[in-house]
Amino acid sequence: MSARAHFESIACREDSDIDLAEAALWIAAEEYPELDVDAYLARFDEMAQSARPKLEAASSENERAKVLLSSLLEDEGFVGNTDRYEDPRNSYLNEVLDRKVGIPITLWLVVMEVARRAGFDVSGISFPGHFLGRLEGAGSGVVFDAFYGVLLTLEDCESRLKAMAGESVELSPAIHLRKATRREILVRILTNLKHIGIRNRDFDRVLGCSDRILLLTPDAPLELRDRGVAYEQLECFSAAIIDFQRYLELAPDGEAAGAISRRVESLHGRVKHMN
Repeated sequence: MSARAHFESIACREDSDIDLAEAALWIAAEEYPELDVDAYLARFDEMAQSARPKLEAASSENERAKVLLSSLLEDEGFVGNTDRYEDPRNSYLNEVLDRKVGIPITLWLVVMEVARRAGFDVSGISFPGHFLGRLEGAGSGVVFDAFYGVLLTLEDCESRLKAMAGESVELSPAIHLRKATRREILVRILTNLKHIGIRNRDFDRVLGCSDRILLLTPDAPLELRDRGVAYEQLECFSAAIIDFQRYLELAPDGEAAGAISRRVESLHGRVKHMN
């Protein structure tokens, strides 16, 4: 099967049955056609085997979280890519494993997969602007930032939120520290790649990302809008019309609805002229 077909077969599963590392590697396989997914998955087994004794010996959840981060960031040498944060390689899991640099979500993914294989549960948190993780355990678990390799208190999280969203915003753990679904995590990885494609005006890549996001969330209005824009830029006008019309069906009162309606009228004229 093609990389896209493999990804689609994963996207069709129940959320709890989605293997995040495998799905992320099939995302990368569209960029790296010779990628050996099984070989990269085996690397997580090796790292987990190395980290397991220290994790099992930890006396508390806080200590275990520190061991987990030090095993990956110090023993294995992974670091956050502060110099080239927008490098697309930071979002491809094979490149993260090879180069040992990444962004918050892909470094979290490495930590999560190693922890899972060692017998511990790490969840993802779609914190605004910066993906976080949580080692689940007694109480509310231990929140951590895999990019900087630090544990975070609720006060730390609130300070980060205020720095990004303004002093008037208060942290709501139920909202800001909610456990992300596996679909949401894959959508966030693909959205990062999509935004890089938009900045580079690489609409073939934008289209590929939107296609896969819509495999995960078929009726996402904004994604249908974005894919319609990609189709329009690639002069696939009939396909753009279909996506724009579906957007209007799902979000008739959306703030972009008027502009999209005018766009559809214009595209109908261009299609008629081409015919």
